[in-house]
Amino acid sequence: MGRQQNKTVTGRVLHDPVKDKLRPIFPLDLSRCRTIDDLVRAMGNTAFTGRQIGDAADVLEAMARDKDCFVVMTLSGALTVGKMGLIFCDLVESGVVKAIVSTGALVAHGLVEATGRSHFRYDPRMDDKTLFEAGYNRVHDSLEPELNLDHVEEVMQRLLNEWKAEEVVCSWKIHRRIGEYLHKNFADRRGILKSAFEHNVPVFVPAFSDSELGIDFALHKIARRRDNRPVLAFDPFEDFEKFAGIMLETKRMGIFTVGGGVPRNWSQQFGVYAELLARRGYKDLPLKRYNYGVRICPEPVSWGGLSGSTYTEAVSWGKFVPREEGGQFAEVFDDATVALPLIVGAVLERLGHFQHGK
Repeated sequence: MGRQQNKTVTGRVLHDPVKDKLRPIFPLDLSRCRTIDDLVRAMGNTAFTGRQIGDAADVLEAMARDKDCFVVMTLSGALTVGKMGLIFCDLVESGVVKAIVSTGALVAHGLVEATGRSHFRYDPRMDDKTLFEAGYNRVHDSLEPELNLDHVEEVMQRLLNEWKAEEVVCSWKIHRRIGEYLHKNFADRRGILKSAFEHNVPVFVPAFSDSELGIDFALHKIARRRDNRPVLAFDPFEDFEKFAGIMLETKRMGIFTVGGGVPRNWSQQFGVYAELLARRGYKDLPLKRYNYGVRICPEPVSWGGLSGSTYTEAVSWGKFVPREEGGQFAEVFDDATVALPLIVGAVLERLGHFQHGK
C-alpha cells in the first residue's frame, strides 16, 4: 500500500516533492556525454561539488549573455604556472571578460609562457636546496627556471627604458605596454597580456610591488639613479581611479573570481567606494553593486578570510545585489585546475565560441 499523505502520529505532514515543485537530481550517465557542456550540465543535476560546477556554468553563462553586464575576472594563485593561461585568453578573446584584476606573479609567469618559454615538472629526487643551487624555483609540483625570470626582467627593462620620465607609471599601463610588445614580437604565441592588449582589456595588479615585475621596476629605479636619469614615479591610485572610472559607467556588473586574496577584495570594494562617493556628496550615484558572481576557491568560510567569504557576507558590505533583488551567484569549493576548464569550456560551447574537438 502507498504511504498516507495525511498527518502522522508524530504530527508531521509528509509532502509530495513533485507537488512542492522540488527539482529532482539524476545519475550521471557518461554514455550520454559527448561534449564538455554535456558533462557539466549532467554534473549540475547531481550533488556536492559536481552540482556547484554545473550551477557556476549557468551563472557565468547568464552574465556573459547579459549585454548590459561588464564582467571583471579576478585571479590569484599560480594559475599560469598551473597552465590555465590559455583559458584566460579564451575568456578575453571571446569577449566574455572586459577587465582583469590579478596577482603580479600570475601575470609574470604568464609572460614567460607568451614568449615561448616553458615550465617543467618537479622531479622529487631533487631536494629544494639542490633546486635553489640549480636555479629552479618550485611551485608545488612544477618548476619556474630562474632563466625564465631573467628574460622577464629583460623585457621589463627594455620597456621601462623607453618610458618617458614625465609619464606616471601604474600597473595597467605597464601591462598594456607588455601586451603591445608581445603583439609585435610574438605574433604566433598566445598569452594573457597579449590577448588583453588586442581586445582592449585592462589588466590591474593592485599589489604590484609583490611580484617579479615589481622587483624589476625597483631594479630599474636603482639603475636610473646610478645613471643620473630621472626616476619613474609609480602611482597605484592611477589603477584605482582607472578601474573606478570604468565601473562607474556600467549598467550591471559581474565578477568571475578564481582564487581570492587582494584581486578579489580590490575589485569588490568598488561598491563601497561608489557608495561613499554618494554619501559624502561627491557624486549623485545609485548603489553600484555586483549583479552576478562566480567564485572558484577551496578555502573554507570558517577560516574567516576574504578568500573564503561568501557572496551573502559581501551583501552585508554593499558589494553585491541580494538574491532577493535579483543577484545571481555560484560558489565552487574546488581546485581551479579542475573546475575552471569544465566551467569555462561548457560556457564557451554554449556561446558558440568553439566546437568540441576543434
